Amino acid sequence: MKNYSMESVVGIFVVIGLLCVGYMTVKLGKVSLFSDDYYSLNARFDSVSGLRVDSPIEIDGIEVGRVARLSLDHERQMALAELKIKKGIKVYSDAIASIKTAGLIGDKFVKIDPGGSGEILKPGGTIIDTTPPINIEDLLGKYIFGDVTKGNSKDTK
Repeated sequence: MKNYSMESVVGIFVVIGLLCVGYMTVKLGKVSLFSDDYYSLNARFDSVSGLRVDSPIEIDGIEVGRVARLSLDHERQMALAELKIKKGIKVYSDAIASIKTAGLIGDKFVKIDPGGSGEILKPGGTIIDTTPPINIEDLLGKYIFGDVTKGNSKDTK
């Protein structure tokens, strides 16, 4: 009889431990099981170099979402980023999406200037005006080899 009570106590602790691990997995993994507090927007870029799935999306320095998926738009030959934006955040049809770098060599993120004139983009809408990331290696190469003012020298002649 005593053996069964000890096994029951151990079993209860194991079940509680598994429930705690499951809860922490859902919370830390940012998995939404019951409600989706985000809506999707798309943005087409010439390049999404350095951008990854789950990269942050910021408006005025405040995180408002995450990159959900990166794919190719074969029809337009561009990179397509699916952006998950928190519900309640309004993005207008004249919004501008840019890929920026956090710090000098930090991770990439999407910065959105939400616009203000025009219609509010509905879920599944597309941000048309985009800016690809700046390629630091190309800029350094141009600076080191003196090609930075090459484009301007033609205008001054």
